[in-house]
Amino acid sequence: MVNITINGQSCRAEENRTILQAARENGITIPTLCYLEGINEIGACRVCLVEVAGIERLVTACNNTVQEGMVIQTNSPKVREARRVNVELILSQHDVQCATCVRSGNCSLQTLANDLGILESAYSKKLPQMKWNQEFPLIRDAGKCIKCMRCVQICEKVQGLGIWDISGTGGRTTVGVSGGRPIEASDCALCGQCITHCPVGALHERDDTGKVFRALADPDKITVVQIAPAVRAAWGESLGLKREDATVERLAAALKQMGFDYVFDTNFAADLTIMEEGSEFIDKLSHKEDHDFPMFTSCCPGWVRFLKSQYPDMVHQLSSAKSPQQMFGAIAKSYYAELLDVPPDKLFCLSIMPCLAKKHECALPVMNDAYAEGRDVDASLTTREVDRMIKAEHINPSMLAETPCDPPLGIGTGAAVIFGATGGVMEAALRSAYFLVMGKNPEPDMFKDVRGLEGWKEATYEIAGIPIRTAVVSGLGNTRRLIEALRRKDVSYDFVEVMACPGGCAGGGGQPITDGCELAGVRGENLYQLDRQNKLRFSHENPAVLQVYRDYLEKPLGHKSHQLLHTDHEAWTMPLAPHKEK
Repeated sequence: MVNITINGQSCRAEENRTILQAARENGITIPTLCYLEGINEIGACRVCLVEVAGIERLVTACNNTVQEGMVIQTNSPKVREARRVNVELILSQHDVQCATCVRSGNCSLQTLANDLGILESAYSKKLPQMKWNQEFPLIRDAGKCIKCMRCVQICEKVQGLGIWDISGTGGRTTVGVSGGRPIEASDCALCGQCITHCPVGALHERDDTGKVFRALADPDKITVVQIAPAVRAAWGESLGLKREDATVERLAAALKQMGFDYVFDTNFAADLTIMEEGSEFIDKLSHKEDHDFPMFTSCCPGWVRFLKSQYPDMVHQLSSAKSPQQMFGAIAKSYYAELLDVPPDKLFCLSIMPCLAKKHECALPVMNDAYAEGRDVDASLTTREVDRMIKAEHINPSMLAETPCDPPLGIGTGAAVIFGATGGVMEAALRSAYFLVMGKNPEPDMFKDVRGLEGWKEATYEIAGIPIRTAVVSGLGNTRRLIEALRRKDVSYDFVEVMACPGGCAGGGGQPITDGCELAGVRGENLYQLDRQNKLRFSHENPAVLQVYRDYLEKPLGHKSHQLLHTDHEAWTMPLAPHKEK
């Protein structure tokens, strides 16, 4: 431990801690823009400057360590003036039309400029221009980029893709797609981690709220909406709701007030996914000589995009089961349309997802199998987009009485709700696989070893005397390491769950943004709590799912099930790009 003084306050800090870390650990705030602990500690923005006694120049707090006896001023006149100049210089290359920015009110640069009292700037403005495909699910606004390098680093160091790169020097430095490619020609997985780690509005999802508002206003449309498992753990954050108040029932009430005819739960389709995917795994395991292992889960479209672009020779090892989003759309526009006695085209099917890749997934022609013209899922909104719609409609969710999701597609189990946390799909699948093999339920928490935020977890379970070797991985950088280990034959598994985003869907790229906070763990624990509270904890006990099989699908892996609920992952293309050897 070392003794230091910060703003006249005596403090202690561990050796080798940065000034920034030591200050935060002692309750002292030093503002930052470019800083991401362990990922981006380059001092590029110069906002974290502090004054250290005995050193003439100001030093960056994010990458300078504390020393015994160090006396630090974090907000002296010298510091404040330098910080103000640096922020004004950043603003000279930043589109400050905050009123029309998606991050207005939740922007670190906006907050910092307000804190410094910057009402105007003496520097002339020069905004970079860059063409961008506005139809792509991921949008970049070059005029708002502050060159903090967060997107570059998160994509390279955490996700291992290197989609973003820099070119030019000094004031001409720009950030764009590596290799000068258009984004649609890149191997971007659409994980959205660059968005959630951008401190400003330079990166955001394509806004599809207008399409949804038009559907709500169309008297000829029956509007149905599904709420993904991870959404219920996060949707209230940007609306100021306490976690215990931001229930899925309260979100359902808000959506009803917005004008949706039927509010359903993706948990129903998650349980359906387990019935199909679990049955597929058992079938392959019983004919192991005919298949390549491991079988990979296919719920995450970001992971599917990654596999198709990086390891296309392994695509056939994906489960053919569609994601819950797409299973829901297929059932809504076939089975449910028949229940309503309306043509499938009359339904407008919306999904609320914690994810950008879902926008691409629902547009794939191979995902439209429900006999309707157009899409099974007409639009997919991120959690952030639906929160913006709630605000636009001047709905105060805290004042709404909880409203349950509509039957029959609104019934889900605890096994389904944990889909939103890393390891949840694996755990849910094993719960039902055990039942399908043994004819009885296991203890609900028997497979909890696959829980947790470790990027790569493995566990072996015995079912009917057969060892089942499993692995769970989240984050694409971790995924690459696992696959390379598989290819070297360093490891061997039967069943592997992959989620593109660290922490799974709870940390998805479409979730609300709290700059500097990683909330996947908190949200995931919320989902596990909902599982523990649910009377139904096994997908195969979902009465609505059982009813669908009795009345419509007949059985898992049956003819109609295969037609509606499975897909050919090799039937569409994904751009390939060369990568440097790691």
